[in-house]
Amino acid sequence: MRVVPLAIMIVLFTLLAAAILGDGMVVFGHENYWRHHGVFLLLFLALFPRVTLFFSSIPFGGLWWWLGFFLVPRYLIAVLATIHYGLVNPLLVTIAWVMALAGESTEKYAIQRRVIYYPRGGQRQKRHEDAIEVDSRDIHD
Repeated sequence: MRVVPLAIMIVLFTLLAAAILGDGMVVFGHENYWRHHGVFLLLFLALFPRVTLFFSSIPFGGLWWWLGFFLVPRYLIAVLATIHYGLVNPLLVTIAWVMALAGESTEKYAIQRRVIYYPRGGQRQKRHEDAIEVDSRDIHD
């Protein structure tokens, strides 16, 4: 059931990219990923996106870059991959977008399942059976 929204998002991103390319608003790079980077960068970008972005040779800076870095690093990686390697390495760009869409939603879903929230004036409630409950006294001791 979750496949349909993912497929719709992929189609929308494809149409958006085609519209941007058709109007000439964005010139996609003609760089080859394999000329500058290797397999280990791909692996670390997939497993540790923030750390890899911070310590790698990937260009950074600007308000949108920092917002992407803190809020949605996998989307930032996919956008940068599209801009720099879109024409020469389309398979890598497609994989970057699939990882971005799947990784961000999975990460947010896993965090929501593990949260215990305290409604005002009510009993504390777990969102899922295997949620971890931490007492504030345990943290301060």
